[in-house]
Amino acid sequence: MPFGNIGIGGLILILIIALIIFGPSKLPELGRAFGRTLSEFKGATRGLINGEDENEKKDDAPQATAAANKQHS
Repeated sequence: MPFGNIGIGGLILILIIALIIFGPSKLPELGRAFGRTLSEFKGATRGLINGEDENEKKDDAPQATAAANKQHS
C-alpha cells in the first residue's frame, strides 16, 4: 500500500490519533518543532546545492588563472 495517496480521510484520522496521544496542549508545540525542522532541512539542502555550484566555480578559477598566467609568460 503506497503512502503517497493518504487523502483527506487519512489526514483527519492521523490528526485525531495525534490529538488523543499528545493532547491539545502539546499539538501546537509539536507543529512548531516540525516546522523548524523542515525549514532547517530546506536551508541545508539549499546550502548543499549552492555549495556545489560555488565549488565548481572555485575549481574552474585556478584553471583560468593558470591559463592566463601561461598567456602572459
